[in-house]
Amino acid sequence: MLRALEGIDISTRPLAGLTGRNTVRELVSGVTLLAIAVPLNIGYAQIAGLPATAGLYALVLPGIVWALLVSSRQLVASPDAAAAALVASSIGGLAVAGSADYITLALAQALICGVLFLLCSFFKLGFLADFLSKPILVGFVGGLALDILVSQVAKMLGVKIDSGGEFVDKLVGLFTGLGHLNPWSLLISLGALVILLVGRVLARAVPWALVVLVVATIVVVLSGAEKAGVSVLGPVDAGPPKLTWPVIDWSMWLALIPSAIALTVVTMGEGLLVSRSYGEKRGYPTKPDRDLFAFGAANIAAGVAGGFTVGSSTSRTAAMDQAGSRTQLPTIVTAVGTLALLLFGTALLEHIPSPAIGAIVAVAVVPLLGIADFAKLWRQDRFEFAIGAVCFLVTLFVGSIAGIVVAFVLAVINVTRRAAAPAIDTLAADGDPQSSLLDAAEPGTATAPGVVVVRLAAPLFFANAETFGKAVRRAVDSVEGVEHVVLDMEAVTDVDVTGAEAFTGLHAWLTSRHLDLGLTRLRPGLADRMRHLGLLDGVTVYDTNRDALATLPPPRGHGDASHADA
Repeated sequence: MLRALEGIDISTRPLAGLTGRNTVRELVSGVTLLAIAVPLNIGYAQIAGLPATAGLYALVLPGIVWALLVSSRQLVASPDAAAAALVASSIGGLAVAGSADYITLALAQALICGVLFLLCSFFKLGFLADFLSKPILVGFVGGLALDILVSQVAKMLGVKIDSGGEFVDKLVGLFTGLGHLNPWSLLISLGALVILLVGRVLARAVPWALVVLVVATIVVVLSGAEKAGVSVLGPVDAGPPKLTWPVIDWSMWLALIPSAIALTVVTMGEGLLVSRSYGEKRGYPTKPDRDLFAFGAANIAAGVAGGFTVGSSTSRTAAMDQAGSRTQLPTIVTAVGTLALLLFGTALLEHIPSPAIGAIVAVAVVPLLGIADFAKLWRQDRFEFAIGAVCFLVTLFVGSIAGIVVAFVLAVINVTRRAAAPAIDTLAADGDPQSSLLDAAEPGTATAPGVVVVRLAAPLFFANAETFGKAVRRAVDSVEGVEHVVLDMEAVTDVDVTGAEAFTGLHAWLTSRHLDLGLTRLRPGLADRMRHLGLLDGVTVYDTNRDALATLPPPRGHGDASHADA
């Protein structure tokens, strides 16, 4: 299976970085990760509208597959809040949450995500994640986080709302249900919040989420709060994951593809970014295509083993980094520990109060709202802030799929907007910029009598072709006695068909005015491209060494152009 996709580098040994010295530390980190992951995955499964076992199953086989295949030594793969919300919003309209059909669709969705990840790995499409800029990710994830937070607050207060409904419906249900608030649920939630927040300040290494679950469960059992209306997790099926295959109509497979694409793109964007950042921080190499392969295999394992879509967990990765972990052994420890819990300890989970789970998830989700990030964007760039805000609002009020579509549209608009106004300068003989040709208040400056040199600091393509042509014409018109126009091509890496047409039109305009067109510092690859497009006919290409500007032909009547190397 591993060799099936040619070009995928899987040479790095599994559990790279594990040595005799750090084994004990990695095992302890694994216990910490287990204590963090179990309560969170139970909560995320509830967000997704799935039974608690789906969250636990997603830690077992997918975790082992991930740890053995991934190149990153620290990135933790698991269902997270954003993935759970996407699952709920995309499948909620196709089946009733918690039903057998709903669970089957969740498995099918994970399989589709797995296939998409494998395809992205095979075709080396990791670069697509670069289109999700930070403002887009902040807005998209923030919208999902606020939607999740409303559901968790309702759970903390003991208020019944439709967790699979639209955000506005959830918000209305929360406020109208405040009259039916359960005092016991409120007390449990407040206690859980105090333990989580104060405990984090006192000792970050302690798994406070596990402490909350244990204490809250004991309180519920001893006080009889369940009889007073406090919701609990309820019976959890015991036993290991069972291999299965979702059987659904082809129409349903097709209906799941858009949401699977959204899940894949979001996981790809966040996962590869976090993987690369920790690799650079800790001094080990990462391989994006191999990580995509690992995501694909892990999601297929989730789909056949009763889990749901596996994404990347930034919070758990950070927790493992703080614990000193530098390998994937903690993920395997978590998988083994979760399997033991499923075999022997599910009875311990039955009386876990839902308000405590809601408090744990709420504390984990609040940082995803991106409040600090939005404030920073507001100070740094109002346009980038607007992009994040639009993505946030669309995700929140229209839906997650619409949010990811808008995210990509905004990304393309942002890229095109920046590319449409590149730096275009005139150069003096030493190559330093003299004036911006985009500023009409400053006319172009000739480098020598009769010569204007123009530099475009970007590829010449459809977004800036017209701007470039106008800038050169304006430069020529602003200098008297121009006979030669030279384009400094050092910063130009490519020319597309639209750019080629603009170049041809500019050449024809210069020829009609009896002006020579020359190119200097032309890259070899670009020269081949321009020659293929027929752009070098009648154009002088000057020597590309450092003294190229000194080889420019003098004005007519002052010599010839014998120094030119055509």
